[in-house]
Order: sequence, then C-alpha cells, then structure tokens
Amino acid sequence: MPGKREEFINMEEIAFKRPELEDREIISSYFAKAPSRSCERTFANVYLWSRRYHVKYAIVEDALVFMDDEYALAYAYPAGDAPAVKCALERLMQYSKDRNVPFRLYNVTPENFAQLEAWYPGRFQIEYDRDEADYVYETEKLSTLAGKKLHGKRNHINKFKSLYEDWNYETLSDDNVEECFQMALKWRNQNGCEEDKEKNAEMCVTLNALRLFQELGMVGGVLRVQGEIAAFCIGEPVCEDTFVVHIEKAFSDVEGAYPMINQQFVQHECQEYQYVNREEDTGAEGLRKAKLSYRPVFLVEKGLVTECEA
Repeated sequence: MPGKREEFINMEEIAFKRPELEDREIISSYFAKAPSRSCERTFANVYLWSRRYHVKYAIVEDALVFMDDEYALAYAYPAGDAPAVKCALERLMQYSKDRNVPFRLYNVTPENFAQLEAWYPGRFQIEYDRDEADYVYETEKLSTLAGKKLHGKRNHINKFKSLYEDWNYETLSDDNVEECFQMALKWRNQNGCEEDKEKNAEMCVTLNALRLFQELGMVGGVLRVQGEIAAFCIGEPVCEDTFVVHIEKAFSDVEGAYPMINQQFVQHECQEYQYVNREEDTGAEGLRKAKLSYRPVFLVEKGLVTECEA
C-alpha cells in the first residue's frame, strides 16, 4: 500500500494554466520574492508573450513555476523563497522522471545556476545562449550620452533636433494611446510584418501592450514630430534598481527617431533606477550591433540546464 500511495503522489498532475490578467498579483508577488534583472521576470512580459508561445504557470511547493510546451516539459527556474524553490525543483525532477522526459530548466541565470550547484554539486550543467542575453545599461549614461564612446549617439540626437525643431515628448496616456496604436499599425505595414511570423508576433505583443498598458502596470513614452507620433516606447520596473524596456518603435524615415526616443524615455521615466535593461538581440546581427553601440555595462546571461551524463 505505501508503494501505491507513493506512486500516486509522484504521478499527480501539476495544474499548469495560461496566465490571465487576474493572475497579475499572485505572479508579481512571487517574482518579488526572488528579484532578478532578467526581462522575463515581470508579469507583463509573461502575459503578453504567453499569447504567442505555449507558456503556462503553476504554484508548485509555494514557488512560481513556468512551463513551456515547446521545450517538451521544460521549466523556467522557480521563483520564490529559497526553501520553496528547492522543494519545487525536487517535485519537478520527479514529475519529469515519472513522464520519462529529461529534466530541463530554461532562462537560468548565473545566479540561479550557482544556487542549483550549491544544492546539487556537479549534478547539472548549463549552456548559455548568447542570443538570449539581456543588455543592461547605466541609466545616467543613456540619459547624458557623455563620453567619447557615445559621441556618435550625441551626433544623431543633434541631427534630429536640427532637422525637426517642432518636436516634443509626452508620457503615454489615455489621451495619446490610440494614436500610438495607429502609428504601430502603419509601422507594421511599412516593415513587412505580415510576411514574417516573428515580426508579426512581436507586433501582436506591441498592440496588446498598448491596449492594456494600464492594466499591466506599464509606463510609456511618445515622441512627436510636427504634431504626429514618430516613435513610442513601453516598459516597466523589473526589480528595485532596474527598469526594463520591452517595446520601442520608430519610423525609419524620421532620421534620429530611435536614439531620440531612447534618450527621452530614459530621461523622463527611468531616473529612479540605476540600470535600464533593453532586452536581448535574438541573434539578429543589426540589432546586436545597435545594442552594443550603446555600451552595456553588463549582460544578463541565460541558459538551458540539463543533468550531466553519468
């Protein structure tokens, strides 16, 4: 009988579900227990991208766990107090074993892996994915663009100001969000999103972020040129000292619009934070070059954890 009871416990299903707006408080509360600068550790990011990918969550042993179907039963590193995280890991290892699938963890940071290694020395290995590393910058440097290394960025800003004297910055609000929505639709048409699945998915996230920016607790900034919206930016705090920029869109034919919205948004919305996380480059060569040109102070590395072969 004890054996049967143990088998029942081991095979018990974990009730994973898709994040919904009403789950914001509980998910955010677990993220707060395990602060991280990783861009994935916010409710808005989880909610918006779960509409595109098959990400679900559950509370396991009083820790927050996300599961991605695309990885065939892989889990994000649990969020919560350390004892609960260890219990959750034990449960997930058994859960995977019972289903005859390898135990895997994704989006694991070096800090996460150090904790895992302390609990299970030599049992696991990690492979970091450079394409998924977040770029983190000093807020002051993005605001001032001071120094020789950012001289080119200051030139772009000065060129923008000389070309477009009639410009202004606004905080995203109910008064201008619909104009941003229409600008995003125009941007989508200009950038071939319909023919590119990834671009189209990103645009769906952008439109939903605009539509739900207040419900998701996000902050936005808007750049106008001659009264028309030329760029906008949306983000939120990810931890006590870091603000994460999730979305940034600008018309390419407005010269300098990207560096201008980048600087203005940081100057107006990010000053209480030491760092700004501008997310990963997904391996895109042009995007990587652009993100490196702003001189990140460090990267938030993330990798896939698997068990070492015996």
